[in-house]
Amino acid sequence: MAWNPLRTRVRLPFFLLIVLLVVALPGVPSAEEQDEAIEQTILRQIEAFANDDQEAAWSFASEGIKRRFGDADVFFSMVREAYPAVHRATTIEFVELVPHGTFDIQVVRLTGPDGQRWDAYYRMVRSDGDWRVAGVQLQPADMGI
Repeated sequence: MAWNPLRTRVRLPFFLLIVLLVVALPGVPSAEEQDEAIEQTILRQIEAFANDDQEAAWSFASEGIKRRFGDADVFFSMVREAYPAVHRATTIEFVELVPHGTFDIQVVRLTGPDGQRWDAYYRMVRSDGDWRVAGVQLQPADMGI
């Protein structure tokens, strides 16, 4: 096959376009980066509860939670009364992340201030590129044998 300068000129710009797209487009987060982002969101909210920082705890809540409770004070009071293991967790262990399409469930084993262990099922949603807590359900942890 003879050398064709037209073919070379077409390939080079196409190749450069592909390279630019790969470099310029933001990457899709890896599963490890997503897991880390979810864990950090949960940890930072639990830390905000531990420090009685209502606004910080509120900032990690999803839009649905914010609509339901209206403001940081009401939300914080609800967590303090209904979820003492979340409000004053003494140990935190990330157990499993379960994808569900539009949301993920992060299972977290917590020890409450009374020493009781709980499995907390955090419903996590993405909002404007950040992970937010859309709800938590607690069940007594199965301690096994």
